[in-house]
Amino acid sequence: MTYVIAEPCIDVMDQACVDVCPVDCIHFEEGKDRMLYIDPDECIDCGACEPECPVEAIFAEEDVPDEWKVYTEINALWYQDRDAARAKVNELRPE
Repeated sequence: MTYVIAEPCIDVMDQACVDVCPVDCIHFEEGKDRMLYIDPDECIDCGACEPECPVEAIFAEEDVPDEWKVYTEINALWYQDRDAARAKVNELRPE
């Protein structure tokens, strides 16, 4: 199980979650990404990030709302194919 960043983060990208993550598993590329991503292989499921998010975009994997379940896949995909993850975000929420 891991934590997932969902749609409310898009175009907000507040980095308070990054500051509290003890394993530095939250990433993005400045100027390229519209949201932050949690690495499912690095996340230790501590939950420190969730209460820090000002837009309530972070969920435990089993608590991701149904309409945002696709973001679980997108978070993992970013660590394998960043361009594909960005394309999915843009498809769901066009700029």
